[in-house]
Amino acid sequence: MAEKSGVNKVDELQCVTFFLSGEVYALDVMRVQEVLRVGEISPVPGAPEYVLGIINLRGNVVTVIDARQRLGLEFTEPDDSSRIIVLEAAGQDVGILVDGVAEVVRIRQDEIDPSPSVGNQEAARYIQGVASRDKELIIVVDVEKLLNEEEWAELATM
Repeated sequence: MAEKSGVNKVDELQCVTFFLSGEVYALDVMRVQEVLRVGEISPVPGAPEYVLGIINLRGNVVTVIDARQRLGLEFTEPDDSSRIIVLEAAGQDVGILVDGVAEVVRIRQDEIDPSPSVGNQEAARYIQGVASRDKELIIVVDVEKLLNEEEWAELATM
């Protein structure tokens, strides 16, 4: 089924873009439930290093992950532009702390190149690919791979 533009919806990925360390990242918009300002995050004793803590989202407990830590980036304190992107992955709601949220963009599948094999191999496994737009690179994150199966199971018990 083709749209008027001639681009099939299946060939396009609609993404929420966000910033980490000055780079632009993207997540599949279908996974994103909402974007929140950073409020109080309650630490969880004994939680893994990548878990910042939990938040109360209208009576539901949501675990917040440090996206910087997960992607091997340097830690910085959240500021006024920092946001928590609440998304659904591995059958649970989880929040990821990012430096800021930009916009929703459409990326054609043929614009996404495989991630280059440079840098931290651990971080590279979270990257679905890289798209080039207006002289800027957009790093597309594979949400399901943000944590491994064991880590997702551990989050479900928090």
